[in-house]
Amino acid sequence: MANLLDQLAAMTVVVADTGELEAIKQFTPRDATTNPSLILAAAQIPTYQNLIDTALRESRAVIGADAPAEDVVLEALDEICVIFGREILKLVPGRVSTEVDARLSFDTEATITKARKLIGLYQAAGIGTDRVLIKVASTWEGIKAAEALEKEGIHCNLTLLFSFAQAVACAEAGVTLISPFVGRILDWYKASTGRDHYPGAEDPGVISVTEIFNYYKTYGYGTEVMGASFRNIEEIIELAGCDLLTISPKLLDQLRSSEADLPRKLDGAAPAPTRAQINLDRPGFDTMMAADAMATDKLDEGIRGFVKAIETLEFQLAHRLGELEGAAAFTHAAQEIFLLNDLDGDGCITREEWLGSDAVFDALDTDHDGRLTPADVRGGLGAPLAITAP
Repeated sequence: MANLLDQLAAMTVVVADTGELEAIKQFTPRDATTNPSLILAAAQIPTYQNLIDTALRESRAVIGADAPAEDVVLEALDEICVIFGREILKLVPGRVSTEVDARLSFDTEATITKARKLIGLYQAAGIGTDRVLIKVASTWEGIKAAEALEKEGIHCNLTLLFSFAQAVACAEAGVTLISPFVGRILDWYKASTGRDHYPGAEDPGVISVTEIFNYYKTYGYGTEVMGASFRNIEEIIELAGCDLLTISPKLLDQLRSSEADLPRKLDGAAPAPTRAQINLDRPGFDTMMAADAMATDKLDEGIRGFVKAIETLEFQLAHRLGELEGAAAFTHAAQEIFLLNDLDGDGCITREEWLGSDAVFDALDTDHDGRLTPADVRGGLGAPLAITAP
């Protein structure tokens, strides 16, 4: 009998949810997805240090020798995402998803500008738009940005999707693909109900994706559904037949190691009965989201989580840039970060002034006095948040 992974791949496009190149080599998926958290995790692996260094050097060349370190770091964030994407595309025959900075999630025009830049970086490397999906958070602003980008031939993957309202708005916008987060929906229901286990067929995330899939197929929407953020293989089994499923290496390995019959649960050619078709404008979208506490909570949490990962990566890049360019550049980067956060100019940064995440503040505040001095910032950047020099 074939293993579950092989059976799944016969009816669903299997996508690797990782930025780790070795894992992609191991499972040979058609596509791969990344996000800020996955890129941050991959950046800690010494094997990929050369990719980080390449991004920083290329960014310095683009920005200029006299540009401040923070400008180089901002440029490098885009370069790193594309460099990892380019490496991934050497290993997969299909597409890679590269995410727009989550801090732009509520800014339509800035999202469009950033997406065009990312695509431009790919095109400069000889990679066409048919091999790249731009990931955008499923806010109303993000969905409108994706609608405009699709009209330009830039294909989008709408992420952080937790609700039927988001799915309908994405379909009406004509986006290429959506990524409903199965496991995070389950997390919310487990926390809110106190129930510690849901069988696969009763899993709220599974139910949500199943409803969206059947709705899309019933009414002929071209937007593909890619279930994401799985907590266990039972969720995956219940969505066999979905257009695509993006799966972590750990769960891919479990599927490959398991042998059992895998029946098709979703069938685009014969969708199950679904609700009446609706159309959504901004007020209707906002009303449906306001009535959905889970979707509202998880969207906000997801954006904050991705922002935190970006901020942490920025600090790591600032440190590594200093190592590459010398102590003077590192000191300058630390000084710029300090001045940016010392809002009242009194020579120290309180938690209230700090513009980054609490996790980064705590890592820099080594004496736990609730205040950051210039020395704390200089010293802390070389501590636990730093990329280790080779």
